[in-house]
Amino acid sequence: MAKRAFTFPGQGSQAVGMGKDLAAAFPEARAVFDEVDTALGQKLSQIMFEGPDETLRLTANAQPALMAVSLAVVRVLESKGIKVADKATYVAGHSLGEYSALAAAGVFSLADTARLLRIRGEAMQEAVPVGQGAMAAILGLDLETVLRAVNDAEDGEVCGVANDNAPGQVVISGHAGAVARAIELLKAAGAKRALPLPVSAPFHCALMRPAADAMEHALAGVTMHAPSVPVVANVTAQPTTDPETIKRHLVEQVTGMVRWTDSVKWLAADGVTELYELGAGKVLTGLAKRIAPEATATAIGTPTDIEAALAALGA
Repeated sequence: MAKRAFTFPGQGSQAVGMGKDLAAAFPEARAVFDEVDTALGQKLSQIMFEGPDETLRLTANAQPALMAVSLAVVRVLESKGIKVADKATYVAGHSLGEYSALAAAGVFSLADTARLLRIRGEAMQEAVPVGQGAMAAILGLDLETVLRAVNDAEDGEVCGVANDNAPGQVVISGHAGAVARAIELLKAAGAKRALPLPVSAPFHCALMRPAADAMEHALAGVTMHAPSVPVVANVTAQPTTDPETIKRHLVEQVTGMVRWTDSVKWLAADGVTELYELGAGKVLTGLAKRIAPEATATAIGTPTDIEAALAALGA
């Protein structure tokens, strides 16, 4: 069989109405949303389907919501004979999407994944007082140039690279003042654009240490199984199947850089020729086309996408 990876989107892919068409079309999807609602003691599905947008965008809601849509797609595909263990060589997810990938590979139960992401979202939100942190997308510069600039911008504060998303698309994170200084340095270095992001907290930097501690505590109390296929970790861009290693990577991931470019490059170098993004939106599919243009990249997030995937994946 062709080598393929199933990938899972991260924050920013959420939109009001997400999952609604899946719930209408497939009882397996409805069952996922019901189970997540029960696990959280909240009608998260109602917020997903109907909004309001500002409530869905809250980190503590967006993270489990995105996972729920990804797992709804997984469950529908599995009900049609497309099983992750049989059809994927690897799984990987962007930031919170790593939890979706782990749930898809059987590491965590659906209910535990929802609860972990609720804790993660709340802990990340609470780690830094609103207004003290910032993030910005830097377009048109290579990673090394951005790393030098954030280092120069620190000046006693925190500033680092949060996400290496694709060649020429890097996200920085840290104290608001340091991020502002970095933006000026990066514009001077030739960035095409340096855009402050409308986020509620500075993710994936050292300021998230309290959230990393919260996740270490939460993960210690959750049952984990070895994944059915190797998971390519954000922080290493390498595959692993060991639950203890996975747990350590999830803690490191809260403050560490999401090495998405390296992750997709590693998959392509290992011979993966098909990338399927399972869940809301098409962000990772767009990134994949820039990182590994020799591979095919396909998003599966709607009933129509699922029908097409069943034909492509041979159910």
